Amino acid sequence: MAELESSKNARTESAISKQADLDQVHHYDSVEDMPENIQKYWHQRYDLFSLYDDGIRLTDDAWFGVTPEPVANKIADHLSTSVPASVTTIIDCFAGAGGNTIALALSGRWKQIFAIERDATTLACAEHNARLYGVHGRIWFIRGDCFDVLRGQLKSIVKNAVVFASPPWGGPGYRDAEVFDLSRMEPYGLEKLAGEYTRVAGRVVLYLPRSSDLNQIAGWRERLGLKERVRVTHYCMWGSSKAICVFLGDFSFNEDDR
Repeated sequence: MAELESSKNARTESAISKQADLDQVHHYDSVEDMPENIQKYWHQRYDLFSLYDDGIRLTDDAWFGVTPEPVANKIADHLSTSVPASVTTIIDCFAGAGGNTIALALSGRWKQIFAIERDATTLACAEHNARLYGVHGRIWFIRGDCFDVLRGQLKSIVKNAVVFASPPWGGPGYRDAEVFDLSRMEPYGLEKLAGEYTRVAGRVVLYLPRSSDLNQIAGWRERLGLKERVRVTHYCMWGSSKAICVFLGDFSFNEDDR
């Protein structure tokens, strides 16, 4: 069963931390301290979290999946302005170590922010990191499977919320593909993600590899019977694309927005 914890409850961090394997949580002070397979991310640490030196905590696996902070901030900006002001709830379905959730909270746009993560250890990192950025009190942290949570605790909320999902891509191997087959994402492919989310929510955003097969995305728009145009936006850093966001449903963009 998923567990819903309000960050406004003083027991929240201790409750989730008690379930976490804190031996897997690290703040590395030098590249030499890091396992060899993630050392290349050391030089990106300030791109991932500008407050890294303040004590950002990550699991070793989380280094692969954190959205760079400038990208997360730009996505948060787009989400803030692309939906009606009456929509005040957003759900981060794969919160990870908190990169996107923190950016959404920093935007000040949302009255309710739910951060779902099935791994207690990673969720403990997200809570800690949100505290460093001063936004812990604006977020409800939920430990559980996102699909179960949307059908359960958040069933009455999700219909009128924005669902944001940065799912696992299956590790760094996706970089080897010139065009990435979205059905090969692990553990959830495009069919599972798009199908499940669009059944319960009218506004869905998927954060996907930059090399994603756009023909697959277009095909799923037809299969899902979506009336609205699907928007695909590349998010770049240092002159190159880092990832794309696929906006499914009722979003309104300024075409001059970059």
